Amino acid sequence: MSAVLREGRVILFGRSCFSQNVANFLMPGSSVRNLSTTAAVQKVQSGRYKVTRDRSRPLTYEMANQPCQIAHRKSWNSWNTTTLYEGLREPETVMDDVFIRKFMTGTWHNLFVSEVIIKRQHNMIRIAGIVQQKLAARKMYFLIGYCEELLSYWLKCPVKLELQIVSDKKDVIYKYI
Repeated sequence: MSAVLREGRVILFGRSCFSQNVANFLMPGSSVRNLSTTAAVQKVQSGRYKVTRDRSRPLTYEMANQPCQIAHRKSWNSWNTTTLYEGLREPETVMDDVFIRKFMTGTWHNLFVSEVIIKRQHNMIRIAGIVQQKLAARKMYFLIGYCEELLSYWLKCPVKLELQIVSDKKDVIYKYI
């Protein structure tokens, strides 16, 4: 990146935004004009997985359905009424859901084989998901009680875990792409 000072203006050669900011800082009173143009890409890519050559990528039912299929073939991952007209506590509910998901995936490390589903009914939060059985039953029951107690204390409402247990991760594979 090089800068040339001509008639009180800095002319920059290069593409680094950081370098342009440094040049503006070093030469006060100078002006820089940039024009950046890119072609618009009308491409929807979120929630869609690339097909591999040998079709070896496993997808669960949740992953196999595209986002446009929510409410047709698959359900929402959070059930609550805060998004309705004049719904209360919308930002707090979203942050609670993010906290619950991070807490569950951290506590049940490498055991969840599906998405964490959060259902709110009145004052109760129900958390559902599919868990792989890598631990003894005694430890599973301990983790269920541990999560229910701590989340109930932190969120100030009753929390119930509804977990399904599968013996192998391959049991939840819907298709390969």
